[in-house]
Amino acid sequence: MKICIYGAGAIGGYLGVQLAQAGADVSLVARGAHLAAMRAHGLKLLISGEERVVHIPCTDDPAELGEQDYVIICLKAHSITGVIEQMRPLLGPKTRIVTAVNGIPYWYFHRHGNQFEGTALESVDPGGRQWEEIGAARAIGCIVYPATEIEAPGVIRHVYGDKFPLGEPSGERTADVERLAAMFEKAGLRAPVLDRIRDEIWLKLWGNVCFNPISALTHATLDVICTDPATRALSKAMMLEAQSIAESFGIGFRVDVERRIDGARKVGAHKTSMLQDLERGRPMEIDPLVTVVQEMGRLTGIPTPAIDSVLALVAQRARVAGLY
Repeated sequence: MKICIYGAGAIGGYLGVQLAQAGADVSLVARGAHLAAMRAHGLKLLISGEERVVHIPCTDDPAELGEQDYVIICLKAHSITGVIEQMRPLLGPKTRIVTAVNGIPYWYFHRHGNQFEGTALESVDPGGRQWEEIGAARAIGCIVYPATEIEAPGVIRHVYGDKFPLGEPSGERTADVERLAAMFEKAGLRAPVLDRIRDEIWLKLWGNVCFNPISALTHATLDVICTDPATRALSKAMMLEAQSIAESFGIGFRVDVERRIDGARKVGAHKTSMLQDLERGRPMEIDPLVTVVQEMGRLTGIPTPAIDSVLALVAQRARVAGLY
């Protein structure tokens, strides 16, 4: 099984080591000092008190790798359109694209089955290029739950978690998704195949749509956002707006909003990814986590006043910092 991990950062590197040690034919696309370190010394994963090192093909030129069975995209969602041309040599007639990204993926309305079938979302797929050029029909959904970090170039530290739910947009249990799930399981990862992958996408996004931008505006950690009365109330308002939009698409939430907020509170003094990006001077994932929910609200005619206000503030904050 040939698997290319496109974006072998913290999550991609973790997947690369685990899959390679399980016997998959894995290659990595990366860049900069991280790529140089992997080429020189291999890719090292620090996990459960162990050091696991693999020496596998890694490059910043995907044309060196050839056609793949699966391409697992582990980039920030806003970066994908910019690498479509470089990705083309990886794509054969049967290559599947696995979107291990935060937020709403480009293929969301492929095989969706309502009046929005075939709709490309401009906020995550400008001009519909991913839909047309990568191909919505190639997509397999994937939700990322583990936390990992790049400790040093070429070195990934696993913090917690091992769950990567997978699912076809159509909800079918195809040979492709079953085969990939089996390889993930062999690699020591939990990869349940879901027949309603969009429910799981929204469950994770439900927190990201509010906690991420609020943290970037306040510099507060999750425990503070979820216990301070004002930021908790604002989070709840944003989540209820998002829930109304999701439910209009037939999404079911297996927990209520208070339980979802309390779950985030229990994570403790954690900085969201958007706050970490702000502090490190990296582009912020505003569009796939927040703007896309606003866009979907416009599609359905559901008002989003709380989301609109927070989005306007965090977008301006990012522009001032040159990160949006």
